[in-house]
Amino acid sequence: GFIAALDGRRIEAGPSGSPWRGRRDVLPSGRNLYTTDPRAVPSRAAFAQGVTLAEELMRRHLQDHGDWPRGLVVDLWGSATMRTAGEEFAMALHLMGVRPVWDEGSARLCGFEILPIAELERPRIDVTLRVSGLFRDVFPTLSGLFAQAVAALAARDEAPEWNPHAGTAPGARVYGPAPGSFGLGIGAALESYDEEARRAAGEAWLAASAWALDGALDGAGATRDEAGIRARVAQAEAFVHLQDLPETDLLLAADYAAHEAGFAAAQATTGGRAALYHLDSTDPARPRARALPEEIARVVQARAANPRWIAGMRAHGFRGAAEIAGTLEHMAAFAHLAGAVGGHLFDLYHAATLGNPETEAFLRAANPGAHAAMQDRFRALREAGLWESRRNSVIHALEDGS
Repeated sequence: GFIAALDGRRIEAGPSGSPWRGRRDVLPSGRNLYTTDPRAVPSRAAFAQGVTLAEELMRRHLQDHGDWPRGLVVDLWGSATMRTAGEEFAMALHLMGVRPVWDEGSARLCGFEILPIAELERPRIDVTLRVSGLFRDVFPTLSGLFAQAVAALAARDEAPEWNPHAGTAPGARVYGPAPGSFGLGIGAALESYDEEARRAAGEAWLAASAWALDGALDGAGATRDEAGIRARVAQAEAFVHLQDLPETDLLLAADYAAHEAGFAAAQATTGGRAALYHLDSTDPARPRARALPEEIARVVQARAANPRWIAGMRAHGFRGAAEIAGTLEHMAAFAHLAGAVGGHLFDLYHAATLGNPETEAFLRAANPGAHAAMQDRFRALREAGLWESRRNSVIHALEDGS
């Protein structure tokens, strides 16, 4: 393919995606890529994996709370849907007890069927999708299919304790940002760690999720439904974000805190309290649903405070120092909006960075701005009561301004 491109010859087109997620159709490599065929999502392989993910999530919630969640919010990103051919969306369908139907000739989605409750061996779950702007634009037909499935469930003659939609007018179950807009707009609310800023972050999450989507192309037909998203958030007993990429984690980018901790701040404004889960599907054969504080603790101890990772960042000079400071910024966002970071983790990260003479000297020399930002952030966390340090040496260092 490379030689053909250099010769100016046509390159055969093919789909993109991850062979690791069952997308063997993307091979061989060396072809011109088109992003995705939204009519073929979810694929059969993705639905099989989605069933596994749903069962793992239900197992964890049942273990933690002794019952199934009646209401669940799934945080759904378009980029992940492209990579996995729709595993997360397939998980949401299976939680409701719905199976996709594919056209035999093209392998494209052509409908769905409702699974009998006897086959599920559990109640149907009332699932709400909070989709990203990219998902809204690339997969409008999936939003429409989800809405049709909810309507079909509402028309079934089943007991309400087994089907929460039965005999109701369920309303919208797919929400996202306004047509043409992207992101959550929470950044400004992270400048100070107080209750007013936390409330502002929650309101920003709700405002950026307030459009009910019915599957119309280009967002046409989407309607603003603030009362609807507030009701769905307030009633949710669980929230889940899935991660399929093994080369990143939830402390390496601000979007994770904005979406996951932002939901916690949003629900706090409604009076609800959901279990927050981070579903690790980086190993398709062994997905693991972890409570959000567990996942953060795992990442801090395995990566962020690991001397080998810090040594790797030091090799990158200015940019590496910025990554070290960025990890603290994201930890602080999770602590501020969701209360999901224990004080011992800030102790551990401080000891590995500003509390380590070699790393502290590197930060000061390579990126004075990052060094000062970390000092200010550690101090602000302590003053806001988000970090109760167990180490007198840390407390003295912060009081001395070092």
